[in-house]
Amino acid sequence: MKPAERTLSGELAKTAQSPSRQRTLHRLGIFCGFAAAIWLAAAEAPTKLVTISVSPIVISFMMVLGAFVSRWSLPALVRGTGDALRDARHVPHLVVWGVMAGCLWAVGNTLTIFAVRDIGLSLAFPLWNSNSLIGILWGTLLFRELHRANWMRKMGVVGGAVIIFIGAVLISAASTSEAGRGNAVHGIAAAIGAGLMFGSMYIPYRKAYITGMNPLTFLTFFTFGEMTMMTAVALVFTGGVRPFWHDLAASRGILLWPMLGGFMWVVGDIFQNYATKYVGISRGIPLSNTNQLWGLLLGLLVFRELQGLTAATYVEVIGGSLLMALGAVSISTSSTSEDEYGSWKQAAQREVDLYGINPEYVSTRMEGRELESGEVRRTWVDWLLITGATLLFIGLATVTRVPQMDMRVGWLAVFALLLAGVLVAGVAVLWRVTKFT
Repeated sequence: MKPAERTLSGELAKTAQSPSRQRTLHRLGIFCGFAAAIWLAAAEAPTKLVTISVSPIVISFMMVLGAFVSRWSLPALVRGTGDALRDARHVPHLVVWGVMAGCLWAVGNTLTIFAVRDIGLSLAFPLWNSNSLIGILWGTLLFRELHRANWMRKMGVVGGAVIIFIGAVLISAASTSEAGRGNAVHGIAAAIGAGLMFGSMYIPYRKAYITGMNPLTFLTFFTFGEMTMMTAVALVFTGGVRPFWHDLAASRGILLWPMLGGFMWVVGDIFQNYATKYVGISRGIPLSNTNQLWGLLLGLLVFRELQGLTAATYVEVIGGSLLMALGAVSISTSSTSEDEYGSWKQAAQREVDLYGINPEYVSTRMEGRELESGEVRRTWVDWLLITGATLLFIGLATVTRVPQMDMRVGWLAVFALLLAGVLVAGVAVLWRVTKFT
């Protein structure tokens, strides 16, 4: 560590952020959490393809491939890959953590495919969204979230977590009534396992953002872990390269849809990461987990799930989802106080001391600002990534077909318009407040 950095290191926890800036970033984090919810819900819609005898491994692999391509091309479009490399030079140890998070995501995403196949989208969603409970646990234990918060804010978060748990229990009870649709026990286990993977994935997330790394940078390195792990899972489950390639070729007419799901997941994940950065995992993850309601609406209105079931099942599914959403609202309204921000800075101080990070870089990025001001520049590499990703999606579109599924196109169009509106608003507010820092 340089002498100047040693001097600054002892002062990080004492730096004050203006109350108005804190409120602005808090509101931004809240908005990003809800914006993430709708995009993450949309990303799961292509998993319904498993109901037309498409391999869950093929669906999951193509989603991860779509995410891999998007996690490189979208950051290149927004700020350029050069920005990611500059960011990584400040905190090189986080590259490994990013890869680790990608591995956890790939395993969790595969489990969600099996869960949707066995118990349906409306029922699987809330079960794997138990990851919010795990996120609250890790945020409190590892990153000093809720430390020094007053009792009302703590009760808001803890009480919200309890309500979410009760909602998950109701959904789990309802899912057993759908045993005739598939293997309900396996579906429940897969959904809960996905929740464990996704919940633990947020440890690297928060470790990155409490020390200032740009979410766009972190997600770029995230891709190596997710793509490597998903490729290994695909080859093991299908029996090798040749059988897996045969499965892909046999399903070429629908490969575009899970690729688009991967793209939508990345957009939602970007919003989710900014929420995690500015309001923490204890608040940001429950907010993004309101995607369960959007998933429920997709299942009911677009894919006509849960038709023909008993009234008790409807009550359990809808009531459980509403309870989980109310828990998320309770958490989101428990704003972060100045004292709790101080605890966050102490956790950041620990990272500064452990890895020798420039504390000025950390404190500036915690405020959503750049350490070095300068114009965003894109090179020929960035345009190559953007062009390559676009051509890949176009190429798949030329051989794709619309699956023969029972869908309500009108409701699907309404949902698409809502997605577009949220995206435009999200891009505008993130650029205005942070320039995507």
